[in-house]
Amino acid sequence: MGEMIVKQINPWLHLLFKRVIDMTTKTKFKTLLTFLMLSVFLVISDATADKAVFAGGCFWCMESDFEKLEGVSNVISGFTGGKLKNPTYRGNHKGHYEAIEVTYNSEKISYQNLLDHFWVNIDPFDARGQFCDKGFSYLSAIFVANDKEKLLAEESRKKIVEQFPGKKVVTPILKTSTFYPIKGEENYHQNYAKNNPVRYNVYRWNCGRDQRLKQIWGDKATH
Repeated sequence: MGEMIVKQINPWLHLLFKRVIDMTTKTKFKTLLTFLMLSVFLVISDATADKAVFAGGCFWCMESDFEKLEGVSNVISGFTGGKLKNPTYRGNHKGHYEAIEVTYNSEKISYQNLLDHFWVNIDPFDARGQFCDKGFSYLSAIFVANDKEKLLAEESRKKIVEQFPGKKVVTPILKTSTFYPIKGEENYHQNYAKNNPVRYNVYRWNCGRDQRLKQIWGDKATH
């Protein structure tokens, strides 16, 4: 079973995997080795997956909007951008943005695609927060991990500025810092839209998020 999974995911690794397995003779040892090699492969695959971090107000909404994209394998809600260690939702998260960490396969979806999706799911002109949520933690931002991401983010921001010459785009491009996932007793924030669809949709509608996105982006609005 483990060999079949590896073969489907990475044919080259499968050849190496099979050669090592064929060199063993004892059934129990083969089973153990298969398990160990599959575990290592999955860890390596996750470690090398591309990640991107965005802030766009309520992380329930951002998480839901990005999970719909083909090529995105995981979206985690959390906090980033501040100096405070281990921020919490109900406790102290001063200086941090509500944000999402997006894990994606760059062979299926590019960082540029993520940027394009990000812009049409936020209000880039709101300097007080996003939609009905106001305060520093609800501000929008793009967090870049390297020069390539920075260049692409700056170019994408420039296009938005040019698209709306009469408005001030306030969404900054910031260097990535430690991302703190929501966890523990506050873990219910993860996958909130999936686990609480009625409450989520009522909140989203009452917050006026989609109405405002439609007003700004027209048919480009994705929700």
